[in-house]
Amino acid sequence: MALESINPATGELLETFEEWSQEKTAGVIDEVNRAWLAWRETSFSHRSKLMKAAAAVLRQNAGEYARIMALEMGKPLTDGKGEVEKCAWVCDYYAENAETFLANEPVASDGSKSYVAFRAIGTVLAVMPWNFPFWQVFRFAAPALMAGNTGVLKHSSNVPRCALAIEEVFQKAGFPENVFRTLMIGSSKVDAVIENDHIKAVTLTGSDIAGRKVAAKSGQMLKKTVMELGGSDPFIVLADADLDVAAGVAARARCINSGQSCIAAKRFIVVDAAYDAFLAKFVKAMELLRVGDPLDETTQVGPQAREDLMLELHGQVTGSIGKGAKAVLGGAPLKRAGYFYPPTVLVDVKPGMPAYHEEFFGPVASVIRVKDAEEALAVANSSPFGLGGSVWSKDVAKGEAVAARVESGAVFVNGIVKSDPRLPFGGVKISGYGRELSHYGIKEFVNIQTVWIA
Repeated sequence: MALESINPATGELLETFEEWSQEKTAGVIDEVNRAWLAWRETSFSHRSKLMKAAAAVLRQNAGEYARIMALEMGKPLTDGKGEVEKCAWVCDYYAENAETFLANEPVASDGSKSYVAFRAIGTVLAVMPWNFPFWQVFRFAAPALMAGNTGVLKHSSNVPRCALAIEEVFQKAGFPENVFRTLMIGSSKVDAVIENDHIKAVTLTGSDIAGRKVAAKSGQMLKKTVMELGGSDPFIVLADADLDVAAGVAARARCINSGQSCIAAKRFIVVDAAYDAFLAKFVKAMELLRVGDPLDETTQVGPQAREDLMLELHGQVTGSIGKGAKAVLGGAPLKRAGYFYPPTVLVDVKPGMPAYHEEFFGPVASVIRVKDAEEALAVANSSPFGLGGSVWSKDVAKGEAVAARVESGAVFVNGIVKSDPRLPFGGVKISGYGRELSHYGIKEFVNIQTVWIA
């Protein structure tokens, strides 16, 4: 199977890459394992210097990398530059903090000395998605490499240029050649990689379907995993919310990355007292978003990354409308070249509809009317997903109290859900397990070793 780079704004085939054989893939993994034997012995100061250099490479080439993302998966240029800067931030963050995070922890015991040490475990396989093609990789790679591990990347098959560019970042920064490598393979070869004895752990960001498959294979091989999966984040608007602020943020939160984000707000759960006013402001804010060519600096919403994804999204919309939902904005692909779906708002969303239960991976908002905060929580927690959520209220104490009852890995009060290197990131329920980022994330892929001395 060839790996194809296709411009989703035009449907044009940009480049084709030959998929590696299993023999070549195994050979590269063997080279990465040999590199690990030396890399794990390097000092934190040495690794930090190289990671800082990677941050500099990212910043120096932000425009180039943003253009690759725009051409390959449709991310607007401005968003792409922001993503590259965030990658540089996570590199700096772990360069500056990894040694402290992984310092030995003394423990009083019956020995003369005992402590907990955090040792590198080896080569980690990262199976990564196309929607944030740089950020998803760097938030794994920066802590993993700073911990003394090596990494191999199986990126989504529709972003091969991004995958190779990321490998090049580490090469330009001066990392040893095989500390981080991209595997040019399709999904059918992932099982064989997991079976490779040199692979010690696996991390995946993607759908719950992909997560189940990779987690099952990794479990069969008894290899540690971290799963960051899909989300259908609730955006709870209480009666006393600042509706102007909430509606404006809601539009951005739903359409970030053209709606293709696991932590995008997707279900807008609004109490009856605020519903009509919020809906009017929200629809207006969604309508004002600029849809267009991702290479245009003024574009806010670009195309969907692939035609099949756009058609799947539209099928969910029409399926919901067929069961009684109404589209008060948008509701159909744009009649133009490329895979464009406009900002869309669905109302009268009820149980039994795709818009109520499923994750919509595109700029489509489900607005759900509820009686009060208690019903809002019941609706929010009825979802099988549990990645993020937000609560909107002028009474911060009330907002925090409601937020404490939202079943998710992250919850924000009066703010957009986002990932931040300083805070742990991950989900519960079918949104996955384990954590990335913060000191929690760097400890996911280490041997937490007890040392006891008589």
